[in-house]
Amino acid sequence: MKPIWIVDDDESIRWVLEKALARENLATQSFSNARDAMAALEIGAPQVLVSDIRMPGASGLELLQKAKEQYPELPVIIMTAFSDLDSAVSAFQGGAFEYLAKPFDVDKAVDLIQRALEESLRETNIVQTSSEATEILGQAPAMQDVFRAIGRLSQSNVTVLITGESGTGKELVARALHRHSPRSSQPFIALNTAAIPKDLLESELFGHERGAFTGAQTMRRGRFEQAEGGTLFLDEIGDMPFDLQTRLLRVLSDGHFYRVGGHQQLKANVRVITATHQNLEKRVKEGLFREDLYHRLNVIRLRLPSLRERREDIPLLTQHFLLQSAKQLGVEPKRMTDAAMQFLTSLELPGNVRQLENLCNWITVMAPGQTVEIKDMPPELLDGEGAAIAPAAVPNYANFIPPVRVPVAEIKPASAPAASSQTGTAFAEWTALLDMEAAHLLSSGQSKVMDVLSRKFETAVIKAALKHTHGRKNDAALRLGIGRNTITRKIQELGISGAKDD
Repeated sequence: MKPIWIVDDDESIRWVLEKALARENLATQSFSNARDAMAALEIGAPQVLVSDIRMPGASGLELLQKAKEQYPELPVIIMTAFSDLDSAVSAFQGGAFEYLAKPFDVDKAVDLIQRALEESLRETNIVQTSSEATEILGQAPAMQDVFRAIGRLSQSNVTVLITGESGTGKELVARALHRHSPRSSQPFIALNTAAIPKDLLESELFGHERGAFTGAQTMRRGRFEQAEGGTLFLDEIGDMPFDLQTRLLRVLSDGHFYRVGGHQQLKANVRVITATHQNLEKRVKEGLFREDLYHRLNVIRLRLPSLRERREDIPLLTQHFLLQSAKQLGVEPKRMTDAAMQFLTSLELPGNVRQLENLCNWITVMAPGQTVEIKDMPPELLDGEGAAIAPAAVPNYANFIPPVRVPVAEIKPASAPAASSQTGTAFAEWTALLDMEAAHLLSSGQSKVMDVLSRKFETAVIKAALKHTHGRKNDAALRLGIGRNTITRKIQELGISGAKDD
């Protein structure tokens, strides 16, 4: 993680923030003036920038403008005296994350910086995740047609509409179109419009200004801004609410939009790729989808074949997913007998490639031997109750015991007593559970997977610490290596009960 920059001509302010952040194990770098910070921005960016407004030479607002020009995603906190509140308004107009009024409470300042840090890390994760290349496999003629289409579109910025059944790999194709385009060095941002509640979707797309609605404590950049210069992939576009379709059409038509609650017009330099499993022509006739938006999106249509249309690819995909699943668990990959592979190839698999991937995860976890026979398949398939693997048939990873044994003594601190004979050995590869849970959430279309898993992780760790300290939250914070304000905020956010002051 990159350091937090502190820019202030007052040495005492710099010293106080440095020491307070050091207690939270956060690295800092300080500057006594804005000019030095601007010069440093030419080399690289911090994780969070904290700057005073009034300094000799260049002001904090000038530094803010410079930072936002070079690193639009960088959270900037502006420190200001109470007499400078007009300047604070200017700071928000310039895109500041928040302002910190002097004199300030140090603990509140640290909490604010940590909020900005979380936002920064979340933005960084979006960019890193979006830049990961994912392989598209297929030897069937129908897939070769798809590959040729991707090649023809490689140097184009034209809008593409990807159609096909759920689970056919529409997002993989969108990523491939981005990866082979002139925008490949810029972000690829994906959003499933069906997975976001209607009331939040507008903010997700276009961002919002501070105070735009209840709970909007800070300005937030939407997906169009996050994808600036790159590609925005809108999955399940057929489910977009009708009123939002109008706003999307406006952006596609003239390239401009406003944040929710904002008055400053923003320009979007974004290539839009959309996908749907629905019949958009039918939805247009039913009055559920704007005809003008349909024609705006349907410039180039790319249809993905179902797995039933490319059964010859099932052995190749199965081998790939079995290897991938085994790698995640750190075990030897399972092998399919010829009969089992032939049985698999004969299935309808209405969930397409995603369903096949889930099935391979099931086989890796649940099949008893290294060689998989027909009898080792999920009971739902053998009973003829339908080829679909419903979520309930996918392994319950919370109860899964990984097949890698690690003695308890090896995972306890050196000072801990040796494991009792009753304990014996334990399955300690909990990261394998995390890998599998993440893979399951991602393949099921869950949105904000990082947030979901982070909340589960933080809840479990904090509850364990509170139990260890008999509910004393300050003692728990010390054991966890976090600040007392941080644990108090986390307890409130996560709804954890049973905590008490020391």
